Amino acid sequence: MSAPKPTTLPLLIGHRGASSVAPENTLAAFTRSIDDGAEGFEFDVRLARDGVPVVIHDATLDRTALRSGVIAELTSGELQTIDVGSSFNRRHPHAARAEYSAATIPTLEQLFNLVKGSDQILYLEMKSDREQVVSLAAAVVQLIHDHDLLDRVVVESFNLAAIIEVKRIASRIRTAALFEPRLERRASLLRKMTSIEQALADGADQIALHRTLATRRVVAAALKANLPAVVWTVDNPIWIRRALSLKIFALITNDPAALVRERTLLTAI
Repeated sequence: MSAPKPTTLPLLIGHRGASSVAPENTLAAFTRSIDDGAEGFEFDVRLARDGVPVVIHDATLDRTALRSGVIAELTSGELQTIDVGSSFNRRHPHAARAEYSAATIPTLEQLFNLVKGSDQILYLEMKSDREQVVSLAAAVVQLIHDHDLLDRVVVESFNLAAIIEVKRIASRIRTAALFEPRLERRASLLRKMTSIEQALADGADQIALHRTLATRRVVAAALKANLPAVVWTVDNPIWIRRALSLKIFALITNDPAALVRERTLLTAI
């Protein structure tokens, strides 16, 4: 279950898996992303009540499971019994599948087992309160070591303290500093460091920019600073041409299949 490596950038990374056609952050979405030809996928990790890292974006079950419940107050075992696929089927009837109703919240270990034997690149976004940064980083790093994935995982976070902690305990693990427009505007207004300066100061290996921040000037400056630029979240195939022009390292997309087709067409010319 290994996606072919492209002969040219950008790499294509499924956003929470192939989340336009399968329930986000589930094993079904990750499998679909691989099958659609992406080089890797991005996903979110939180700690369950029992200290086990689980794969889910939100802090609650409201959106993906359409029920109440806080992730940090439920055990990983309990979370693995909760249906997070039926809500996708209701919201996206054109992509609905009966088997999605069996999709639940996987543990990080289950995800790592899924990609065993493949060459998938994994963008792991840490989601945590300040109080959980150290414990989540320790749990994530331990599993990366246990599964021998140091060369295939990139740990990213908007909370730059999280990637600093990962680097402190495991300097070989690659990290990416995440930036969104709201944070970038605030930093600019206060005349703080630029996103590139912040990423370098915190020891990041890559910079992950919201698509509205990925201007020609910023991407060029990142390249000059030896920071590969990753852009999220883009579904319009026109981004392939833009990425080729700007030498963007990777695009994170909800629809890997569409961008894979476009990249194939453009790089074959």
